[in-house]
Amino acid sequence: MEMRKLGRTDLMVSACCLGTMTWGQQNTEAEGHAQMDYALERGVNFFDTAELYAIPPKPDTQGSTETIIGSWFKARGNRDKVILATKVVGRSQMTWHRSMEVELCRLTKEHIDDAVHGSLKRLQTDYIDLYQMHWPDRPAPIFGARVSAEDYAKPYEPFEDILDHLNSHVQAGRIRHIGVSNETSYGVMRFLAESDKHGLPRLQSIQNVYNLVSRKFEEGLDEIAMREQVGLLAYSPLAQGYLTGKYRNGALPEGSRKALFDRLQRYEHPEGTRAIESYLVLAERLGIDPAKIALKFCDTRAFMTSTIIGATTMEQLKTCIDAFDMTWTDELESEVEKLNRAQPSPCP
Repeated sequence: MEMRKLGRTDLMVSACCLGTMTWGQQNTEAEGHAQMDYALERGVNFFDTAELYAIPPKPDTQGSTETIIGSWFKARGNRDKVILATKVVGRSQMTWHRSMEVELCRLTKEHIDDAVHGSLKRLQTDYIDLYQMHWPDRPAPIFGARVSAEDYAKPYEPFEDILDHLNSHVQAGRIRHIGVSNETSYGVMRFLAESDKHGLPRLQSIQNVYNLVSRKFEEGLDEIAMREQVGLLAYSPLAQGYLTGKYRNGALPEGSRKALFDRLQRYEHPEGTRAIESYLVLAERLGIDPAKIALKFCDTRAFMTSTIIGATTMEQLKTCIDAFDMTWTDELESEVEKLNRAQPSPCP
């Protein structure tokens, strides 16, 4: 497993990052433990979670994924073997994430303090290697949404203040490094500017959606990642399963995320369907598992720090990790780019 530097830190993380959001909902504690055991054996030292998880977010499963990771740390005694990333929710009406009564979840000091201590307790650790803002405190054009002039006028926690809130935990040793998720070019550059200006913690990563049919990261964030050494942690590299072919021709596998929760709409429109099908046809023609093509595509981008995988079965997990041993050829690059030019990034 290839190891890469996380931002400008001295941490080396695996090119494959183990995603965990199904644990506590689709997966049991025992299954989560088994996945972590296997991933670590395969050289995956980077795990990503969030206070929000398990998915889909709801009060009775909030924090369950972190709890499963915490019980694994306690049982195995191997916290030092893992680079652990988690996240704090941004502006949200999902107020059950806070231990105190609030009208909205925010990225104010009180909310960040509550979130950090809650995650540390569930994870049964005294430090978090990478602490990420799951989405902004301000209204922003993320998750494919448009933002109105009225939304842009709404007040939000200043970038410098958010960094200062996080810095108190960095100084105390509870957080080693920080990152963002579901962030825009504007947001990343503002955070970087404020950290440079005031000597505050610097962003080391950007966790955004990125896959064969969702390549908006290449429209500005890629240059930031390369020039500022703030690499991408790609989530949803398989387009929530669509790029595996599991939902092809209307199939609805029992136990799949779509069958259980029906939350995959960003990939369910005519343009997206056509693009996804074209990549599945390519995989058939080349005789390669489409999941492996999708994952290795992400892995071979110059701005990629680590690609986040997620699996509900051990068979899926093995397939995903095996993809990182695959050779990416000039033919694959040419074929993928040809399809992308014909239908550039159709899914938000």
